[in-house]
Amino acid sequence: MTALDLSSPVAVVGAGTMGQGIAQVALVAGHRVRLYDAVPGRAREAAAAIGARLDRLVEKDRLAAGDRDEACARLHAAQDLADLADCSLVVEAVVERLDVKQELFRQLEDVVGEDCLLATNTSSLSVTAVGGALRNPGRFVGLHFFNPAPLLPLVEVVSGYATDVTSATRAYETARAWGKTPVACADTPGFIVNRIARPFYAEAFAVYEAQGADPATIDAVLRESGGFRMGAFELTDLIGQDVNESVTHCVWQSFFQDARFTPSLAQRRLVESGRLGRKTGQGWYDYREGAEPAEPHTAEKAQPPAYVVAEGDLGPASELLALIREAGIQVREEEEDHGTRLVLPSGGQLALADGQTSVEFRDVVYFDLALDYRKATRIALSASQDTAPQTMSEAIGLFQALGKNVSVIGDVPGMIVARTVARIVDLAHDAVAKGVATEEDVDTAMRLGVNYPLGPFEWSRRLGRMWAYSLLDDLHDRDPGGRYAPSLALYRHSYATEKREGAS
Repeated sequence: MTALDLSSPVAVVGAGTMGQGIAQVALVAGHRVRLYDAVPGRAREAAAAIGARLDRLVEKDRLAAGDRDEACARLHAAQDLADLADCSLVVEAVVERLDVKQELFRQLEDVVGEDCLLATNTSSLSVTAVGGALRNPGRFVGLHFFNPAPLLPLVEVVSGYATDVTSATRAYETARAWGKTPVACADTPGFIVNRIARPFYAEAFAVYEAQGADPATIDAVLRESGGFRMGAFELTDLIGQDVNESVTHCVWQSFFQDARFTPSLAQRRLVESGRLGRKTGQGWYDYREGAEPAEPHTAEKAQPPAYVVAEGDLGPASELLALIREAGIQVREEEEDHGTRLVLPSGGQLALADGQTSVEFRDVVYFDLALDYRKATRIALSASQDTAPQTMSEAIGLFQALGKNVSVIGDVPGMIVARTVARIVDLAHDAVAKGVATEEDVDTAMRLGVNYPLGPFEWSRRLGRMWAYSLLDDLHDRDPGGRYAPSLALYRHSYATEKREGAS
């Protein structure tokens, strides 16, 4: 099954921001496009707005003037659903209400031809449920574009329970012909991106609720150590706290209130207070005129240690040993069967976050995971109130000598980046094991849909077979409510890999 022919008209129902974006994508690809909205005059206004955006593309030399003129000639503001009768694809982008979408598709089924592909752009509702209102749900599919649709490449092509393979394939190939990067997924709450991305927000909020660190510090660590484009607090302020919380709540309810998707009480209070982010002037941060920008906690200058003793290879943080040597600090290596830590001159220890807490041990400072320790510009450290001041000072001085800003946070198990990445990896393995998508499509979706620096499976391979499982298992021991319990899929992956490596 191939993509829709360019001679086939395409319709978009719903002339809001997303509908306009989808219409523009189809238009620039070469289709005739019918744009319809139930509110009188809105489709005509939307068509004018699309024309203005095409004008700006011409001004920026991203579109030829002739192509703009031809595209505008192919765009038609429909007055009635009957105007969509000859379309080969209708994409819906109306309000996120199941009853509204179902009624719309009932009406469309009476208008369009039997071979017309029907698609919903829903981000939170069940594609199966929306299509359940149709006489022929086999031709119904999810086409989940990301906002802004003309710019973001990812499209999740969602097969409902009754979707025919031929319909899903045609939708997939059409999205690809439009210049998008489609990924195929089953109809599961949140699809790929909104399901697997929940820990990015949830763990940042959990660290904040535990008084481990303030929003500016958590965001700085996620960006400068984790390699994420934006921190969770600034990103949700940009999205809108009400919008982000609504998606989280929908996924949580759809999974029968699974503890892994539990919403944040702190975010709920923010929404209740009307502080929805940039659009209201206040969210986690203050965007009002004259407001002082929030700054992350950064430790004062400290003296680096003259040497460190490396017990083991530090696992995912092994690159640090070369950086320490390059900084002129002596590294003394000792063979340890189970050691993965640095011993400081004071006798205190420095260890990579592993899901345990500093208070459990004598004089231990934990440091957080980094995407790339050489390129990272900030490292988070955590310790308990019993940690010796000299140990903390040496730990701070060591990372400062490597050219890093240091943020000291509370004694939070798994810290910030480590617990976030471990949970993302776990949800990704769980999704693939349950047939939601392939490993390749999951990695593609998370890199393109939310700009993660690595896909979850890329991270998993880089960090090692047991890393995520071990960290979550330790976290679960300390917080046994189910939120951090490793999935059976992650357990099987870790155990099977261990057996294969042992056999070799």
